[in-house]
Amino acid sequence: MATSSSDSERLEILRYYRRLIEVWYTRKDTLDRWMVRKAFRLAADAHKDMRRRSGEPFILHPISVAIIAAGEIGLGKTSIIAALLHDTVEDTEITLEDISRMFGEEVAKIIDGLTKIDELSVSSSTAQAETLKKILLTLTDDVRVILIKLADRLHNMRTLDSMPREKQLKIASETLFIYAPLAFRLGLYSIKSELEELAFKYSQPAIYHDLTKRILAKKAENDASFQTFKDPIEQELQKLGYEFQIKLHQKTAASIWQKMKNQEVSFDDIYNTYSVDVIVGGDAADEKVRCWVVYSIITGIYKPNNKRLRDWISTPKANGYEAIHCTVMGQKGNWVDLHIRSTRMDEIANKGYAAYWKYKETTTIDASLENWLKRTQLLLLENDDNTLDFINDFKKNLFAEEIFVFTPKGELINMPQNATVLDFAYSIHTDVGNTCIGANINHKLVSIDHKLKSGDQVEVITSKIQKPRDDWYKNVVTARAKSRIKEAIRNDRKTYKVQGMKKLDELLKQLHIDHNKATVAQILNGGRVKGAVDLYYFVAKEVIGLKELKEMLNPPENRISWMRNFLTPFSRTKPTPPTNPTEQSDEVTTSGKPIKYKSDFSSSKYVASSCCNPIPGDNVMGLLFPNEPIQVHKVDCPKAIRLMSQYGNNIVKAKWKQEEGIKFLAGLNIKAVDNIGFIHKISTIITEEFHINIRSFDLLSTEGLIELNLTVYIDNTETLKKLIQRLRKTEEIIKIIRLEKIT
Repeated sequence: MATSSSDSERLEILRYYRRLIEVWYTRKDTLDRWMVRKAFRLAADAHKDMRRRSGEPFILHPISVAIIAAGEIGLGKTSIIAALLHDTVEDTEITLEDISRMFGEEVAKIIDGLTKIDELSVSSSTAQAETLKKILLTLTDDVRVILIKLADRLHNMRTLDSMPREKQLKIASETLFIYAPLAFRLGLYSIKSELEELAFKYSQPAIYHDLTKRILAKKAENDASFQTFKDPIEQELQKLGYEFQIKLHQKTAASIWQKMKNQEVSFDDIYNTYSVDVIVGGDAADEKVRCWVVYSIITGIYKPNNKRLRDWISTPKANGYEAIHCTVMGQKGNWVDLHIRSTRMDEIANKGYAAYWKYKETTTIDASLENWLKRTQLLLLENDDNTLDFINDFKKNLFAEEIFVFTPKGELINMPQNATVLDFAYSIHTDVGNTCIGANINHKLVSIDHKLKSGDQVEVITSKIQKPRDDWYKNVVTARAKSRIKEAIRNDRKTYKVQGMKKLDELLKQLHIDHNKATVAQILNGGRVKGAVDLYYFVAKEVIGLKELKEMLNPPENRISWMRNFLTPFSRTKPTPPTNPTEQSDEVTTSGKPIKYKSDFSSSKYVASSCCNPIPGDNVMGLLFPNEPIQVHKVDCPKAIRLMSQYGNNIVKAKWKQEEGIKFLAGLNIKAVDNIGFIHKISTIITEEFHINIRSFDLLSTEGLIELNLTVYIDNTETLKKLIQRLRKTEEIIKIIRLEKIT
């Protein structure tokens, strides 16, 4: 029986390998095939006694990563070999020197980059933020490291079922926070969408499965609608003799859920659960003309919504994406989103960076992706700040919508949406940014905080006496500008070191405390300043005096008292010390079921985070930090996603234990017709029918309509749902939703 099982696994491994060869569509001569087969055999032998958590042979993972790299991204021999061997250096006795000797220095360098990322990922002593920073830094070496890492992450997400809940949340949050935006920026739209969908599946399983069922139920209706919509377009394009494809693109549950949240509507109110892709064949020389001809034909059949026209052909996105996006009115009175692309544009849209470089070798195409990559590499190389701020700023710019502005000489420059004059100045040169006092935009004088718009022509005005200030941070959105401002301010503050040290020495003498390294460390641990440079600067400027020093040297019991959140009752037992000190594993009893988590803690309090205001019944998680209460967030809270991606080992899976008499704050937004007695009517429902206390009532009446924000004290989500259902029966109410954030 064991032999049969072994034979079956061997056949499964060979089937995977044959699949790899099938999807590998780049150049593959006899030598290339031989080298890939050699890498496969080496990996299979190295991992022969290893299994994944799911129980399957471990070798299936590197082969699957190689299949994604070759088939879905379009990478070639070197990347396929690196994907096959990417776990060998970390998990087996094979060394980088062995790989370099057998497959060359280039493969070894890529694997080295991947290994360093993985080492950081599993390190208990290294914050997740450092892992993400390391991933970004690999952009300066070889982008293939990132592409293979994305393939690795995609396969891990596809096989996440066998992981415990805490691990699923950690990996899903990392994916949403950094990997999906990276895939987006590198033009890998298909991978980006799947990563988001899988992260949604594991972080919000109930909502995901509900939406998936609804989408499936609408499939037949969508297919019929699509067929009716495309028939007249096909007839007209056939008359022109064009090569073309018209495809239905079903939107993912994750993207639909995002629309539902952003637009504050139900699933039934989402008009565009699918879009239509029109792919035009032909030579690259006249592909743009063909795309616009197709647009002209379609808008001759269906009326367009001109406000939703986006021309990404004339000015491609920074990741190389090109297409015409438009929305037209279908036969049944429904809006349909259309994407018109050439065959080349479609391949770049799906395979991103790899396809971009494939076509760059054969034809002249826009260099926006290359320019973005160069700017990113320069920023990463010059940045030596190891803080979370850099990663957060960098991540924001990955997903930011883009605008296009011009220099005085007519050069086109991509900038993120909401970029200011100061951002533009720093994009030109650090010295230009540091001395910027304003700009002439379209020959009109504006200040440094003026937000740029697409089409603006910007001439920066500088002054030798200008220098960066602290308040400049609020005037910029790009990571480059923020890092340059921070660097300039830091360099300026360093000049106050001697003056600050002398002043600090005088203050400490008044407190009868020695001025030494231990004292400075104790002051810095007070948490008000980030480092010695800032400390000496603030002391020199008399921002920190005797009173502040006393507080910093004798802080409250811990940082709990500094937090402005309100405490809420979770239930847990006092943790028992772990039997294995290296694991740091304890148990929390919530609702009768023990839940394991990492890290010991002493605080018995929990904080319901004000960023998402969770209440019992919500899908929640907790984050545990030393000497602090556990921070409780909704799983889909943006702040929670960021924190889980950076502090994945601090995740506590928690459940509410309902305690009688304990109430929680919840907010409702109501839009209604302004009728006499309406306020009395809903107040009666809330206070008399449901016996719920109202905390606040904020009402605005305009042109016969009311918008009402109210907060109530509620015991759980079940009661809140019943209240909302009851209020919806009130004839004046048009719409009612729960507020995510309460001010």
